[in-house]
Amino acid sequence: MSDTPPPAAWLFQDVADFVEQIRAAQGRVVPASGGYRPAQLTVCISRETGSRGGTIARKVAQLLQWDYYDQEKLEYLAQEAHLEQELWMGLPEQARIWAEEHLRQLQHEGRLSQHTTIQQLARALLALGCRGHAVILGRGAGYLLPPASTLLVRVIADVADRVRYISEFHRLPEEQARQYVRQTDQQRMEFVRTHFGRDPTEVHQYDLVVNSSLLSVEAAAQVIALAARYKESQLDETGNAES
Repeated sequence: MSDTPPPAAWLFQDVADFVEQIRAAQGRVVPASGGYRPAQLTVCISRETGSRGGTIARKVAQLLQWDYYDQEKLEYLAQEAHLEQELWMGLPEQARIWAEEHLRQLQHEGRLSQHTTIQQLARALLALGCRGHAVILGRGAGYLLPPASTLLVRVIADVADRVRYISEFHRLPEEQARQYVRQTDQQRMEFVRTHFGRDPTEVHQYDLVVNSSLLSVEAAAQVIALAARYKESQLDETGNAES
């Protein structure tokens, strides 16, 4: 028999921890003098399939001691109306007004689809962005949040390394792993283009591009964490200058 617990039991424990994480973040919004803006940084990581971007993102969150959100957590948050509402209503009025205006601007510019699930996801991501000190993996987060308070990172790797990693991780023959990499990359690209009007392979939109074929997971995470600390220090200086 397998030692793996039933999925429902594992999910319940994971969700319970996640709900506590969300509620613990409620008081982290920094008050703003004058016009509101997010005052703490969020790291958003986009990645090529098999580049170990998820492992690197978790390590960055550990190094910074920030909250970590992956696809599973974000989708749960968007689908659970009561939790998404709790996250949204926990924002100060200034922050909610800013977030609503930011959503309208994204829609006006054609950078956010009208799909109900994506609208819910966008609200959740903006609520997290208002709190900051989070590392978010995928789901288009970096294309929604304001550049000034976001470190947008792309993790890449050589195709051969990505296929090898997927083959080992999923125990797939090389050709199946290659097909998995190709199809997943295509699905992610279509998701971003369809719902956010962006091309995730366009490198000039990122603050930082990290090649995990050349850097270890630890080195890549250290580079991203260093960049995050520096960009947040610049955010603090801007805020002090405006106050």
